[in-house]
Amino acid sequence: MAPRPTKLADKQARARARRAHSAAAAGDAVESAAADADRSARASRDAADLHRLGQALHERSDEVRVQTVARTSDSGADLGPPFVRDSFERICTIATITVADWMSGGRPEDGLDVGREAWHIFGQVAAQRAAALHEVTKRCLYWRDSADGVLRDSARQLEISKEVLAQARAMLQITLDVTLVKMCEVFESERQRTDDELARRQEELAFMATHDTLTGLPNRTLIMDRGEQLLVRSRRQQTPVAALSIDIDNFKAINDSLGHVLGDEVLTAFTRRLDGVLRGSDGLARVGGDEFVVIADDLSLAAGPELIAERLLEAIKEPFHAGAKSVSVTASIGIATGTRASVEDLLRDADIAMYRAKWDGKDRYVMFESGMQDAAQTHMELEMDLRQALAKEEFFLVYQPTFDLHEMHPKGVEALLRWRHARRGIVQPGDFIPLLEETGLIREIGRWVLRTACRQGAQWHEQGHDIGIAVNVSARQLDADDLLEEVRCALADSGLAPHALTLEITETALMRNADETARRLHAIKQLGVRLAIDDFGTGYSSLAHLQKFPVDSLKIDRSFISQLTANPEGETLMRTLVQLGKALSIETLAEGIEQERELLLLRDEECDSGQGYLFARPLDVDAVAGFLREWDAAAASVGVQEPVR
Repeated sequence: MAPRPTKLADKQARARARRAHSAAAAGDAVESAAADADRSARASRDAADLHRLGQALHERSDEVRVQTVARTSDSGADLGPPFVRDSFERICTIATITVADWMSGGRPEDGLDVGREAWHIFGQVAAQRAAALHEVTKRCLYWRDSADGVLRDSARQLEISKEVLAQARAMLQITLDVTLVKMCEVFESERQRTDDELARRQEELAFMATHDTLTGLPNRTLIMDRGEQLLVRSRRQQTPVAALSIDIDNFKAINDSLGHVLGDEVLTAFTRRLDGVLRGSDGLARVGGDEFVVIADDLSLAAGPELIAERLLEAIKEPFHAGAKSVSVTASIGIATGTRASVEDLLRDADIAMYRAKWDGKDRYVMFESGMQDAAQTHMELEMDLRQALAKEEFFLVYQPTFDLHEMHPKGVEALLRWRHARRGIVQPGDFIPLLEETGLIREIGRWVLRTACRQGAQWHEQGHDIGIAVNVSARQLDADDLLEEVRCALADSGLAPHALTLEITETALMRNADETARRLHAIKQLGVRLAIDDFGTGYSSLAHLQKFPVDSLKIDRSFISQLTANPEGETLMRTLVQLGKALSIETLAEGIEQERELLLLRDEECDSGQGYLFARPLDVDAVAGFLREWDAAAASVGVQEPVR
């Protein structure tokens, strides 16, 4: 049996064990301290190397920019307009310096603050369609690749370790990732803002399409719709309905003597007087310059439509105040009652009665009677004369110049049809062009206008006048498939360059058969011809329809221009139309500029082009040539564009 150890021996064994453990722990501590020192030294070296690499990248930032531009160019991508290219190059330099400063010891937060400018610019450029989003993204990747190449080359020259280079490349990738994510956020925000703005403007345009901008009254489009509803209800309920056609007597003389601004004041005051005596159920609309329509139902007709006319005439007897002047106004009213096949027939009969009121001495009302054939007889005589006018060479063209509002120099002319009748003299376009449309003669006359204008435009080009020529196309012409061939032949026969020809189509004509019209216009556009929407804002097109047509220019109707100086809403409407054109990348042209103040406001809104009596009235062929020579000579003599006269 082995002897049991003594207490002294146990103590000694435990002491030896403690000493051995302490020695081992001391050795481990020495080894750990050495390892920590080595890691610290390595981290310091890596930080120093990363700092040097960042400095090298900072110094070579221009090289990164040049390589990025070269990669973009080699890809065949569209570099976009100059301001887009400049923005990209500036952002490229900012991004390179930012990531370089981060590598050199800067805070990542500082890089985010600087980078915010880059991704905001990128996102806005893409959202505003100055460059496509995928092109913006590609350029970000080109920048990353260029900066990565410079980093690797600098690391090789500075003998930087692979680990430090990997860290630098990771920082570069983080910068790219953050930029792309933030750019997409800004893009989405900007796109939503743009969509909201376009939707708001579409609502404004929808209202403007059915309302008169000067008076705020429903226009012809809306009153026709309401009139049809009243006729349907009248037939169903066997209740009466009446239309009153109201025309201010001698309003042209008022406009000529007071000017359009004060004339518009009279119109708005006249509107308030009419509206003040009508019932809420009556429909009041402005359907022309000085023409109004009232459609009344059975409640208002209980005492007879004559009473309505008497109240209207009584309401306008008191003089109107226009500026410092007092103006007396009278009106002629025609009344048509009873059911009709359509509201157009009802208004036609009211118009006939209104003209009878004028013939009878004005300042009165007349009820339509079936025996009233005077207007119809005149209509027939005018139609017969029109059918012979082309063969007799009674038609001729005048040309009204259009101006570039940025350079303030003539850029084109609009061809306008005139009729010199042997007995009637010069017949105003408003008196015969609607009849041309109604009878279908407009197709033959329109073909003659197109050929004549193209020949004249080609002659001016041969004489050294590089101007465009615009020709109006009617709704009847748009309805025919042979319009394409007519345009092609007119260009071929005249030798006029396609881009020098602009076809102008009214907004209303476009919407008659939108799908077929779009198809025809796309085919015509393939010829190289420019297309413009005339009288824009007076029809009922939507943004979706505008985008359907290959439109180059929007001609803003004179009714909007006349409101510019009359009230604050006029400027707002104009700004909306011009900005809509810019949003859709479509040129805007203002019609009917007559005052310097209107011109200044249009230029402030950056409207592209303009036309009106402030520049020139419609001119005959010889006068146009002299007009263009005068402007060219003035520009050549002073080296700048001549100011507007």
